[in-house]
Amino acid sequence: MNALANPEVGKYLEEHFVCAFQKVGTFRIVGKNKQGGNVATHFCAPDGRVLHTIAGPVDAATMLREARWIVETATKAMKDCKGDGAEFKAILRKAHAEKLRTDYGLVVQPTLYDAPEAQDPKGALTYRDPTGRPLAPVLPPPPIDGPDVKFRFRQAEMAKAAGGVALMDRRGGRWVLNNQGRVHMLLAAHSMTKIEKVYASVFEGILGERVSTRPVEIVNPFPWHRAAK
Repeated sequence: MNALANPEVGKYLEEHFVCAFQKVGTFRIVGKNKQGGNVATHFCAPDGRVLHTIAGPVDAATMLREARWIVETATKAMKDCKGDGAEFKAILRKAHAEKLRTDYGLVVQPTLYDAPEAQDPKGALTYRDPTGRPLAPVLPPPPIDGPDVKFRFRQAEMAKAAGGVALMDRRGGRWVLNNQGRVHMLLAAHSMTKIEKVYASVFEGILGERVSTRPVEIVNPFPWHRAAK
């Protein structure tokens, strides 16, 4: 399951990305084992805007497939937008909406123009740490317009798979969508948004993990101390 230990994945990521990590959730380390928590992989532009995301741990083949998809999609978008940043953003969001339709059978209208940011830092749609300091906003995904009937059979597959979540479309119909499908749905509205405004929506909204600034809890951090006695 550790995709980053795969040489092919490592070589591709090293060629196209600069890798970094940050702890945003709670977990414990007992001995050499990590307990609890989760992981999300964000593929970002150099200025920290999110191009694509993988929600949860995946195998090497999935990691490589998703990385190649966003590299190829972004490369084509850079050529097609002809230096227009707004057009580049629109192309990426359309790509996520199309990926949601072709792979999962659900149709959304991508958000091509961003609304002005709210000026109230204490608004209700904000994650906060225990001191009340805002961590990240909640980003609403675009509503589901409905199914693409050609891909309706995908619903049966996802209903059987673990981790599927039932979402409601504009007409009240309920459709099953797994974590990666929900990522495409979110990024059809928010691709090219700064990572500090996206990570909580993925980590808490999709993965169901608490966002926290607490340090890692290490059980018995000095095991040799007991042995010395």
